[in-house]
Amino acid sequence: MPRSQPRKRATIREVAQATGLSPAAVSYALRGMQVSEETIERVRQAAAELGYEADPIARALASGRTGMIGLLCGSLEDLWQQSLAFGIGRALRDKDRYALILDAAGDPARERTLARQLRDQRVDGLIVQPVDPAAPLWAQLAETLPVVSIGDALLDARTAGEVVFDNRRGVTLALEYLRGKGHRRVAVLTPTRSSTPDRPADVHVTAEAERLGLDIDVVTAPHGLAATTKVACELLGGDARPSAAFCFSDSIAYGVYAAAAELGLRVPDEISVMGYDDHPMSGLLTPGLTSVNWDIDGIVRAAVRLVVAAADGQNRRRRIIQAPELRERGSVGPCRPS
Repeated sequence: MPRSQPRKRATIREVAQATGLSPAAVSYALRGMQVSEETIERVRQAAAELGYEADPIARALASGRTGMIGLLCGSLEDLWQQSLAFGIGRALRDKDRYALILDAAGDPARERTLARQLRDQRVDGLIVQPVDPAAPLWAQLAETLPVVSIGDALLDARTAGEVVFDNRRGVTLALEYLRGKGHRRVAVLTPTRSSTPDRPADVHVTAEAERLGLDIDVVTAPHGLAATTKVACELLGGDARPSAAFCFSDSIAYGVYAAAAELGLRVPDEISVMGYDDHPMSGLLTPGLTSVNWDIDGIVRAAVRLVVAAADGQNRRRRIIQAPELRERGSVGPCRPS
């Protein structure tokens, strides 16, 4: 039998003829720009019926854009950051953009290398949840590339936008809650390394603990479950065990739960545990993890809106401050005499 000929790619002019619009209007609709939602839906439906697919190379050559947005995550071992990456990738796809997701693995040097690689690959914009917000590289990148930061502001960088966590309020909420339960000796587990000691949350937790009269021990713990369980076992296995652990990531808190189980300690009777990002799994633990919620859906919407607008040349720099909310469950109990 003769081999069937490959189907010819439908053109944008054919989509325009099918919808009664100009090719320019169809192009805008396919990119979700400058036309009504009704027109966007009508054009996309016609394109799907005709089998139209945009030629990415031709579009990039014509527009000077790749349609790619870089997403540089601090550590994808952190389950909350995994959820963030998934949400941003899906939201960008809805805007006819594609996410190029890279993992800094908590390493400032790796973060700098990957950021340069994304710039060299000509991404249209960069979203970063920085490991080292004070790195001089961010100011250099922001001169030539729309950069949107999530979590912490980038020092001296004129970014396209920021979705900044109100860490002062978040830390205060957590520590005041623990103090209200009678806790005075608190271990603070943070993914921050000694090479990046000036992250706002870590700086504020020390000052706020002093204000509240708390005795804190700040310990570096990775996001990975096995590694953070090991750190937590060393912390909780000694004679001078704290009465509570405040973790700057729910993923780290899961390691404290695992360590408590390994050591035969009951949560919250013998060790209270508190998280800081309210991952959906936290409500499934027994007992559920008390945590600080940052509205991940709102963060995704804001970051994508800012980076897409900047990539399209709408230079309206905005700083969005994300407010925290305490989610009380059962992992923090009253401090009991040892």
